[in-house]
Amino acid sequence: MNGRQRVEARSAYLMLIPSFIGVGVFLLLPVVLIVLLSFTKWNLISPPTWIGLENYRYILTWDEFGNSLWVTLVFTLLAIPTSIALGLLLAVAINRKLPGTSWLRVLYVLPWVCAPLALGVVWKWIFDPTNGALNAIIGQRVEWLTDPDLALPSVVFVQIWSSVGYISLFFLAGLQQIPTAVYEAATLDGAGVARTLRSITLPLLRPTMFFVTVTSVISSFQVFDSIYAMTRGGPGFRTDVIASRIYNEAFVSLRLGRASAMAVVLFAVLVTITLVQRWYFRSRITYDMS
Repeated sequence: MNGRQRVEARSAYLMLIPSFIGVGVFLLLPVVLIVLLSFTKWNLISPPTWIGLENYRYILTWDEFGNSLWVTLVFTLLAIPTSIALGLLLAVAINRKLPGTSWLRVLYVLPWVCAPLALGVVWKWIFDPTNGALNAIIGQRVEWLTDPDLALPSVVFVQIWSSVGYISLFFLAGLQQIPTAVYEAATLDGAGVARTLRSITLPLLRPTMFFVTVTSVISSFQVFDSIYAMTRGGPGFRTDVIASRIYNEAFVSLRLGRASAMAVVLFAVLVTITLVQRWYFRSRITYDMS
């Protein structure tokens, strides 16, 4: 490395220092503190007391924590495949460049850019059994958010509604990178719409599919604001997702150590799921579209 290259490298590192500080202070440091707190007993008032693995022993045998993991898993399995399928279909429709698609892109992404807590409040009013807009439309009283059998599907619907536009934009970007010559050749070979989607579009969209799947699953496991606004984890803990359980333990029950242990377990689960997804897509991703 000559003198000019050393100067350029030094300048580049100096410019990266603010980013390194931000990542260290606002990302790495909180993670380290959470891991340390998970080995303590702390109520935000008295000093933390070191208790080792006691928090982990408790939560791994705690029925409510197991229920939260199960609810979160069911929520993810219901919301993510549907969101991805609808987002892909929406992207294919927009990619046809019909009149007004530019405005439709803005409308589709609006739910995603809005505050989830505000959306939760709005949807809670829509689902209200007495004065809600949905019951007024269908003409009968339905306890959407208080019926144990309807509460989880209702919040899943809101999650799908708020994320499908965001997902469709990523698929749209992927679709626009596929050369039109590929579709023209498929048309000349007599391939129909279904065959083209299965044999050309989906394989070439695998990098986008990998990104969308990973980010959607992580977001689904961390969902909190909208569900808290609509149901606060009820009825009967039917919508008590893991993020809601962590919040209640930390700021309602003031058991910071136990909540930190739950956060560490959630982090481990997300890392495992991400690695499994990466392994699955690794041999199935196509990058060469030439």
